[in-house]
Amino acid sequence: MLNMKRLPIVILLVVTGSFLAFQTMGTGPKNPPGKYEQILKLVGEMLSQAHYSPQNINDAFSKKIFKKFMTDLDPEKTMYLQSDIDALKKYETKIDDEIKGAPVEFFLAAGKAFNNRMEQAFLLCNEILASPFDFTADEDVIMDGDKLNYPLTDIEKKDRWRKKLKYMTLERYTDLLDTREKNKGKEGFVVKTDEELEKDARDRVKRVMDRTFERFRFKYSDDDKFNVFVNSITTTMDPHSEFFPPVDKRYFDEEMSGRFFGIGASLQYDEGNIKITSIITGSPAWKSGEIQAGDVIVKVGQGKEDPVELTGFVVTDAVKLIRGKKGTEVKLTLKKQDGTMKVISLIRDEIVQDETFARSAIVKNGSEKIGYIFLPEFYADFDHPNGNRSYIDVAKEVAKLKEEKVDGIVIDLRNNGGGSLYDVVQMAGLFIDEGPVVQVKDRDNKPSVLKDKDKSVLYSGPLAVMVNEFSASASEIFAAAIQDYNRGVIIGSTSTYGKGTVQRNIGLDENGFSMSNSDLGTIKLTLQKFYRINGGSTQLKGVYSDIVLPDNLEYLKVREKDDPDALPWDEINKASYTNWSAGYDLKTIQQLSSLRLDNDTTFKLIRDNTEWLARQNDKQYSLQIDKYRKEQKMIRSTIKQVEALMKLNGQLDVSALPNETNRWANDKNKQERFNLWLKTLQKDIYLDQAVKVMNDMISQQNLVKGKTKEDAKKAF
Repeated sequence: MLNMKRLPIVILLVVTGSFLAFQTMGTGPKNPPGKYEQILKLVGEMLSQAHYSPQNINDAFSKKIFKKFMTDLDPEKTMYLQSDIDALKKYETKIDDEIKGAPVEFFLAAGKAFNNRMEQAFLLCNEILASPFDFTADEDVIMDGDKLNYPLTDIEKKDRWRKKLKYMTLERYTDLLDTREKNKGKEGFVVKTDEELEKDARDRVKRVMDRTFERFRFKYSDDDKFNVFVNSITTTMDPHSEFFPPVDKRYFDEEMSGRFFGIGASLQYDEGNIKITSIITGSPAWKSGEIQAGDVIVKVGQGKEDPVELTGFVVTDAVKLIRGKKGTEVKLTLKKQDGTMKVISLIRDEIVQDETFARSAIVKNGSEKIGYIFLPEFYADFDHPNGNRSYIDVAKEVAKLKEEKVDGIVIDLRNNGGGSLYDVVQMAGLFIDEGPVVQVKDRDNKPSVLKDKDKSVLYSGPLAVMVNEFSASASEIFAAAIQDYNRGVIIGSTSTYGKGTVQRNIGLDENGFSMSNSDLGTIKLTLQKFYRINGGSTQLKGVYSDIVLPDNLEYLKVREKDDPDALPWDEINKASYTNWSAGYDLKTIQQLSSLRLDNDTTFKLIRDNTEWLARQNDKQYSLQIDKYRKEQKMIRSTIKQVEALMKLNGQLDVSALPNETNRWANDKNKQERFNLWLKTLQKDIYLDQAVKVMNDMISQQNLVKGKTKEDAKKAF
């Protein structure tokens, strides 16, 4: 996702033009009676006048907001009764009027009803948790609110809470049973009866729920609900248009720029959970290789101390537990996206920025020598003239690899969420003759073509680009350009993420809008859309890989296309460009790869197992202990198998460049992390396949050109 602090001048001009338009629009009240009305009217004007593809703010749009906001307040449908929804439906077609300046009433009425039902739910929980659960009863629970209707009666609501609390207790009870079994006979370990463990489990659930209801009472004010309401509006326009209240924006900026001792993960509160939204490259979380965006942090433990459960915590409270002194241990209990639980031990460290820059290595495979470049994001330090730029750093890595006379280069953009648009255009120019790289279109349907204007080509040899489901925005622009020019082969998941839009942070000001943060809040607004040079958008569809490798995320709904409010795919006219004269036939390369994969049981098992795990998120959960334990055993066994399959049986011959073996000799910790990075690459089954594809490209290109290996190297 493009970093909006790094927008090129052309986009800044578009934003400035929008501000001029804002000064002359609207005939509504100039002085809204209250803060909520003022913010909502400004947000509505911004969405209507500047959003790339605004929906009409009418009754139909109002109904969408009504449904989304009610779902955001009560995602599991355990608070409201259907009668509450029916009573609130009088506002269903009035939200658009509120956005246009009418008194704000809906979210306040919905919030008041929520507060009343929440207090009733609190009493229900206490009543239910006061008695033991019968885990021999054969019954199921559905935890997905999208598959449930709102309860019709208090009796139905109580039963829904009973099943939810029983499931939460069963999770903890089985954990306690397993702990007892593992520690039987150990000195000092107190063996408790089943009844005592069941009560311990209920007590733990009660503590969790008490914190949850405490948050609802004291940390979920009208302002908090209003922020949720505004985001229900902005994200209905598209998933990447968001509202930041002042405190959240300041916190966000601090997290992005500060240096602290922690694990290097950005967090957000999501439906009662603390969820990881992004991971800083080079941080302890990233180095573990076991933490991903979307994971939910269930517990946080300090070294050997008992972990604290986070359900009901807000982000700032969770951060206080996760941060600490350098070198100390923190243990995170994570709920992965496939529903499994995992405990990760991390050592806190300072988040070091220079480990996030481009780096390279050499992979030897038989007589071939392959250059590998890792690029975590398209970074650009605009604040310092001599600051790091991703395209310059990549150019340096390419030059170093050419000095080592590599036979081909693999660029790894897996998990690269994007960054500087300027840098991605320049980076593509390192590998092609001058020509277009990407097309950008604003809401006025005026496409512009961003070009590489440098006729020189830094590297003309065989090229491959590795991607996955989290390769987004700028990464997709680069991969698409390489693919459209027929300059290289794209290797990875079926498609990339599919984010083909650009956003800009715009502050809400009492007199209109500003380029800085505002006391009223900030909108991250979608202003433009990207298109490939072949005319197709990268939005929604992403970039399809030429060589598809099954992975563990394929069947999880993590891409742009899985969001119902995502902007659609479309296409514009093709730009004028000349295909690269590749010395290989792509169909032949694809056939050779298919033959390998057809005979590789590892990737077949990864595909089958991850497809099965994804289906587990769509089923009901048994509350009968034997069935539950059997289900969990199968899931844990499958997860363990997938984790084993993801590591190469043998070992790739991966090494640092000769002059970089001791790249950080003066920093032991950095050097250890660098060595660990190389070691991880040695067991990377996807890099192994990329190297095999590269070998096919090299062999075919040499055969077609009738060149010896040494002649080919000289040509590069």
